[in-house]
Amino acid sequence: MKKIVSLFIITIIAFSSFGQAKKPTIMVVPSDRMCISKGYSMTFDNQGTEVVLPDYKKALQTDGDLRMVISKMSGIMADRGFPLKDLEQELKGLEQEAAETSMLTSKEGSGIAESPIDILKRTAKADIIMDLDFRIERQGPKKYIVFTLNGLDAYSNKNVASAAGAGNPSSAATPEILLEEAVLSYMDEFNGRLMTYFQDMFAKGREIKIMVMMFAGDGVDFDLEEEFDYKGAYETLAVHIEDWVADNAVEHRFSLSDATENKMKFEQVRMPMTYTRNGEDRGMDARRFVGELRKMLKDEAFNGGIDCKLYMRGLGEAWLLVGEK
Repeated sequence: MKKIVSLFIITIIAFSSFGQAKKPTIMVVPSDRMCISKGYSMTFDNQGTEVVLPDYKKALQTDGDLRMVISKMSGIMADRGFPLKDLEQELKGLEQEAAETSMLTSKEGSGIAESPIDILKRTAKADIIMDLDFRIERQGPKKYIVFTLNGLDAYSNKNVASAAGAGNPSSAATPEILLEEAVLSYMDEFNGRLMTYFQDMFAKGREIKIMVMMFAGDGVDFDLEEEFDYKGAYETLAVHIEDWVADNAVEHRFSLSDATENKMKFEQVRMPMTYTRNGEDRGMDARRFVGELRKMLKDEAFNGGIDCKLYMRGLGEAWLLVGEK
């Protein structure tokens, strides 16, 4: 009990030190393996390839044990000071947005633009997706639960914390109680890893990806190798863009993994967690961060200003399409 109280106090102190930054939020989601193995899935023809994806709505409506277990896991995390987004409520919100349907298939039914988990990440904007997999096993007349829990950064898809184990057999406990008994001995370490990750994120920036691509339209008569004089530096457009990323990334942390005359791919870009507007600190996101790069390219030095279109691919990946809107 002392460990739980101590962890809660440390969590509150850490969150308080984050100031006005967005507090990390969490959403518990059943794993793909569990959903698909139990038949809670949907199948699409993606340009001739059959793709099987989890159907979260069917899983929650069909599996009472799953619903109770997710609720219990949400309660366990909330007790430790981590804000949560409710999966069921987020799914209901998605149903109200008719436009989401077009993101699964085109009008001709020819392809998937986003998977259900991608849509959830984008709309719920949870910092961490808690990917939960469990099964109930029997030992004679008694039951016990076996679980795997992975904490995935919704921006980078990196696994930042994990736990796996089994509970003690019981003849009377319900599934959610079995889960609670199974995971409690692992949660201090799991939450400790989450806090370490959050602290690193706020100190060194949140990791995102940026893709810069040239439009192929007839009206675009330059590429990323075109040279411009911007603030006294006569360099290619690619160099000016790279300089901007270096200057604005926290501690200049980024990796340029690909660069041609038509494309630049930045990975592991450490975006600051906050920005200042009207004298107040606000939470930064990838759209606003890359939007500042788009503003730079509108400068008169770049042929009177370059038009760009900003497209978000999930929470942590932004595409800047250069040359047209």
